[in-house]
Amino acid sequence: MASSSAADPASRESSTSQNSDSDVDVDTLPSMPWFGMDIGGTLTKLVYFEPWDVEGVEGNEEEETLRTIRKYLTGNVAYGKTGIRDVHLEMPKQVLGGRKGSLHFIRFPTSEMAAFIELARAKHFSSLASAICATGGGAFKFESEFQDQVSLRLHKYDELDCLIRGIHFIDGHNHSSECYYLTKQRSPSQSHLHNGHADSNQSRASSDLPKDHSVESGSHSVDDGSHLGSSGEQAEDSRTFSDQPAVNGIDADSDGWDDENDRWHGDHGFDGEWDKVPFDFRNPYPYLVVNVGSGVSILAVYSPTKYKRVSGTSLGGGTFLGLCCLLTGCETFEEAVELASRGDNHKVDRLVQDIYGGDYSRFNLKGDLVASSFGHMMCEQRRKEATKEDLARATLVTITNNIGSIARMCAVTEKIERVVFVGNFLRVNTLSMKLLAYAMDYWSKGALKALFLEHEGYFGATGCLMEYLKLGHPT
Repeated sequence: MASSSAADPASRESSTSQNSDSDVDVDTLPSMPWFGMDIGGTLTKLVYFEPWDVEGVEGNEEEETLRTIRKYLTGNVAYGKTGIRDVHLEMPKQVLGGRKGSLHFIRFPTSEMAAFIELARAKHFSSLASAICATGGGAFKFESEFQDQVSLRLHKYDELDCLIRGIHFIDGHNHSSECYYLTKQRSPSQSHLHNGHADSNQSRASSDLPKDHSVESGSHSVDDGSHLGSSGEQAEDSRTFSDQPAVNGIDADSDGWDDENDRWHGDHGFDGEWDKVPFDFRNPYPYLVVNVGSGVSILAVYSPTKYKRVSGTSLGGGTFLGLCCLLTGCETFEEAVELASRGDNHKVDRLVQDIYGGDYSRFNLKGDLVASSFGHMMCEQRRKEATKEDLARATLVTITNNIGSIARMCAVTEKIERVVFVGNFLRVNTLSMKLLAYAMDYWSKGALKALFLEHEGYFGATGCLMEYLKLGHPT
């Protein structure tokens, strides 16, 4: 999403409703098919509700068209060269508007919007509905194309309202844990303790768990170091697609986790292994949402219906990909992240130890922290030695450090302990996730924890779908 670095402190009342579609009138539902679409600056995200039956659709022709659309969307994993359905994110056994079915999550580059519009024409989408719901800047940019080429009106919804509503809906309806954090594996004697507090954020065992939960907390007195974490760790891609090569010995279709032990495997940079720990997100307020798309927006959320935008930056996922394309010649986000996973930013960035000869102990700055991003590139010999993998790695670390630093400052200013990172920048990007997890914990002395959500960049599209169902029969 397009973002500005200037903060907008004005609170905005959202129309979100936590964990429920009870405000949907089943007697005035819009025509199927039901989509939510988030048209971002780089990626378009589509959430499709697949009904388990198509009975009740008026007319045989409409029913056949609906079956054709369902078969095409659910019968394929890839659409053309760039469209992908994220099968591992599918949410079965959902009830929307009194209908049972599954939620499917699909993405494609926004640059391919013309192909999507042509697909809508070929599948006779306009014979079933006169409108489609959309959020994001592209809902305005492509409005005339949808109207002129396929006779579909775009019902536009605010992207931040949709983001918050989508987060709460998916967390409340995902049958497995949606929210989690990463932590370095501890010894058995420490496995239930962290910073002197019992770890209470375990997976939801049953529906009768108490609604409130304690969080691991600590002092907000933190060091003012603006550079964030150890930058030399190696991590494999996760959730890469089947046409991507293996990275660091992990098959491309692996999600990067040892499912049996719920642990990250193949880590090379930090001592020990990283665990993926479920976090109970049913009563999270207040919390920060760091939405990392093409740019970055940071929201402080105080209730299901009240939030404010507290900051943002233009340096986001679009910046990372754009710089990598310039510096390495790569063409896709997946390729850029893969290059970064095999690089060493120490050959590009100037570290604390390059200046001090070791740690800067007075301010607890470790020698392997980045002191100057791309600082070695002023030296001709260093430029000759740096590979495209090193440049991609340095670019990723630079962007991630900046995002984490701004998020931490906002958390301290707003006195908020929970910081949730979402957005498609984190897709197949376990390296940034681990760097954020380490940095937030390290610089806050355990007071802040980086939280992540399984459905990453699909919350805006999901919230858009929820708003669309409230619309009734659109005209």
